[in-house]
Amino acid sequence: MRAEIESAGGPRNAGRDAFASARAQMVEGQIRRRGIFDTAVLRAIEEVPRHDFVPEGLQSRAYDDVPLPIGGGQTISQPYIVAAMTVALRLQATDRVLDIGTGCGYQAAVLSRIAAEVYSIEVRQDLPIAAAERLARLGYANVQVRCGDGTLGLPEAAPFDAILVAAAAPDLPQPLVEQLAVGGRLILPVGPPERQHLKLLIRQEQGVKTMVLEPCQFVPLIGQYGWQEARL
Repeated sequence: MRAEIESAGGPRNAGRDAFASARAQMVEGQIRRRGIFDTAVLRAIEEVPRHDFVPEGLQSRAYDDVPLPIGGGQTISQPYIVAAMTVALRLQATDRVLDIGTGCGYQAAVLSRIAAEVYSIEVRQDLPIAAAERLARLGYANVQVRCGDGTLGLPEAAPFDAILVAAAAPDLPQPLVEQLAVGGRLILPVGPPERQHLKLLIRQEQGVKTMVLEPCQFVPLIGQYGWQEARL
């Protein structure tokens, strides 16, 4: 099955809300104080209402610096990790970004506040429709959500200036590397399900440059070039 849903409208969270103070404190205390100073990333995270992307019963914890369950064994990533991965991509306003592992749509929303276009892919059929509806309701017009195997990328929309993978791969999915533009950046967690490291790849005219960043822990990346669900 492959579905495509496109959000429509403009951002509708511009005004202050009941969580605005908590969101500002999260940005200052959990992200800026840990060494992230990229203005565009900090502004994007302060603009996106994380409480709207978590289950209602967890909204009081939406701005804690922890991953939170969103159902189906999936999580919304820790705010610091969202910021760190986004900063590593060095996004420009004209960039086209591929987001692998839509989940609840939070990472795609953050990326959309910086980049021109965001394509987001989710392999689990129960998540992308809800994520697309949420993104549309909140007004993220430059995000397209699709259901499919994210390890295969999205060749019909390639090349991409940046690719972010929000699930742990056993190794680098080659289709994603091939869908990067020259100068494009790919960030993803690589390693066994219990523990991984973030890796950043930059595609160059001749080959790729790879850097190992910080340790992390993500849910497994399911797909042809990821983990086979039956083995987990």
